[in-house]
Amino acid sequence: MSKQDWIIAAVIGITIAIVSAVFGVAPSPASASASESSASTGPDYLRAVYSPLHFQPAAASATDDQCLACHREIIEDGVREKSPAGLPAKEARAWYQQTPTYAGEQDTFHRRHLVTPLARQLMNLQCNTCHQGHEPREEAPGSSADASQDTTAVTLRKQVNPETVCLKCHGQMNFTVMGLPGPWSEVGEQMGNDCLVCHANIRTNRHNVSYLNAEAIEAAGKGNADACHGCHGGRAWYRIAYPYPRHPWPDMPEEVPDWAKDRPTHSEPRFAKPTAVVNR
Repeated sequence: MSKQDWIIAAVIGITIAIVSAVFGVAPSPASASASESSASTGPDYLRAVYSPLHFQPAAASATDDQCLACHREIIEDGVREKSPAGLPAKEARAWYQQTPTYAGEQDTFHRRHLVTPLARQLMNLQCNTCHQGHEPREEAPGSSADASQDTTAVTLRKQVNPETVCLKCHGQMNFTVMGLPGPWSEVGEQMGNDCLVCHANIRTNRHNVSYLNAEAIEAAGKGNADACHGCHGGRAWYRIAYPYPRHPWPDMPEEVPDWAKDRPTHSEPRFAKPTAVVNR
């Protein structure tokens, strides 16, 4: 082809592109049928992202069934049989398998919190225990006029606030405020590996929140500090401790220690256990 032919071909191509962009191109029957079929199966991705369930107040009352309708893979998917380097999972031990209270093979993050034997025994976690909705545009507080201005409500670029959720069970054991000479890994044997040596009479009003099975925790902790330490320093992800509320207990000293003066006296209202309604 001559230079003139190349120029003509280019002009024709550009013209076709401009006309298509301005006036649109009618979809083929096959593609139109596929679009109709997709629309009939449910909302498209963009509409799903902006579902009211992803925002407050609907997120607070969302059920697990509603969440798992789109996110069931967090329950059904398992860990790799082999690592990318070729190491079989059965021949390796993950960090959480080192804890005495964990039993079984490796499992995924969400399954360990929702459906494993230990999770069902001691916990009553739901999707919205941790996931309280998020801003899909920016995971940042105060980023727009209609975004939450509460800087403690959202942690930058995270869909779960670790300071108010994860830290509850994955913080350090604050042994200094307990009057212990060192961390539990160093002094546990001196205490007979039994937290109830002290806690049979101190801070006895505990674990009474909706996301925990209080009676099962108390039973598991009798004579086995590993059940207690697992969530109080044994599986720490962070270098700080969670400032637990000081729920009043029988014979609680009236004097409040300095470290507890800013502590709340009750857990968050959203974690309150439902009270039984008596018909009269």
